[in-house]
Amino acid sequence: MPFPAISSTSACCVFMSESIDRPDIASPRPPRYRLPPLRETFGLGLLLVVLAWSFLGAGWSFADLGRGLPAIADFLARTWPPRLDRIDNLGAAFVETFQMALVGTFVGVILSLPIAILAARGLVGGRFTYAAARGLVALFRTVPDLVWALIFVIAVGLGPFAGTLAIVVDTIGFCGRFFAEAMEDVDKAPAETLLAQGARKLDTVFCTILPAAAPAFITTSLFALEKSTRSSVILGLVGAGGIGLELKVSMDMFDYQQAATIIIMIFALVLGVERIGSWARSRALSS
Repeated sequence: MPFPAISSTSACCVFMSESIDRPDIASPRPPRYRLPPLRETFGLGLLLVVLAWSFLGAGWSFADLGRGLPAIADFLARTWPPRLDRIDNLGAAFVETFQMALVGTFVGVILSLPIAILAARGLVGGRFTYAAARGLVALFRTVPDLVWALIFVIAVGLGPFAGTLAIVVDTIGFCGRFFAEAMEDVDKAPAETLLAQGARKLDTVFCTILPAAAPAFITTSLFALEKSTRSSVILGLVGAGGIGLELKVSMDMFDYQQAATIIIMIFALVLGVERIGSWARSRALSS
């Protein structure tokens, strides 16, 4: 006796209906729908409590923000139109700001490379050398660049040199850490092969580790330049040269129209450096 033909759609509907009627073959719930363990729930609750406590300590107030909006609107109205009568002096400070960032980043990258080699685990040196290099990088990173600028202003006086030295130290802390981590992440097989053949550790670093980590070095250096460009503006507020000093004077004298000109120049500088950095990163990674 021939069996009646059953379409695939009908068979699928029958199987789905049987799966729904039989809970023993139903698929389990995805992990994302399961309740978290008690320890994770307690940790999340503690985090929310600390976050709420931090909002209170920071003085966050929507009411004060609402009352301050008219003052911001008044400031913006008083900045228009921007003044261009001192554009020559501002242009010189603008160029000085970029020079500080470029020189500080260049010197910082060069000095951070040997420190990063010592701070990379298992490359050269022992535990003491590794701990000392890591501690130096941590010191340079944790102390804000504004504090370094104040220290160098005391050491070498007011001017762009103090700001450049502060950028050098900040760049060493920034690049030193990421250079070391990039060298730790590369494949160690070629270096181990050279070591097995009698090569020195330092030779293997320059022959295998550094070429493999070079793209990461380039990307980190370009990010450091963008960071230094923004920092060089802030450093001028403490007398470390650059256009930041001109901005501080304009704000102190309530010359908001000239301050608007300076802000536009700062925006153009930072945006230009970021665009050039993005283009250079894409070319470096594609080559």
